[in-house]
Amino acid sequence: MTKRFSQDQTLLVLVVGLSGWLVPGAGYFVLNEQKKAIIIFATITLIFLTGLYVGSIGVINPVKEWPWYLAQILNSPIVAALGHLTTSGDYPVYGRPNEIGQIYTSIAGLLNLLCIINCLYLAHLRNLVNRKG
Repeated sequence: MTKRFSQDQTLLVLVVGLSGWLVPGAGYFVLNEQKKAIIIFATITLIFLTGLYVGSIGVINPVKEWPWYLAQILNSPIVAALGHLTTSGDYPVYGRPNEIGQIYTSIAGLLNLLCIINCLYLAHLRNLVNRKG
């Protein structure tokens, strides 16, 4: 019984964590918290898109700006596709728009990381409650 619970718990935590990374807020959706999922999705997506609007997709640069890219990739795997497009150098961005765009997109990624961690914690707590009850 304990071994099966451990496998179920591991599967739930993996599903919650991966879904929260694939689509911001989806981890909450898996946990049946639809309102929270919608709010998280809208907030993180709008912050990320604001950063792209201010600085263009050129702010996602996995080669020259890799420290920022590490924070940006936490948004979604879509960032990796955008990063692949920008490695050609066809999207130059300089000055303040570049800095502000990097800050916005990176903050969106770090905010998504906090939400993923919170989802994992909630999934773990629910498994503990179900185990006792």
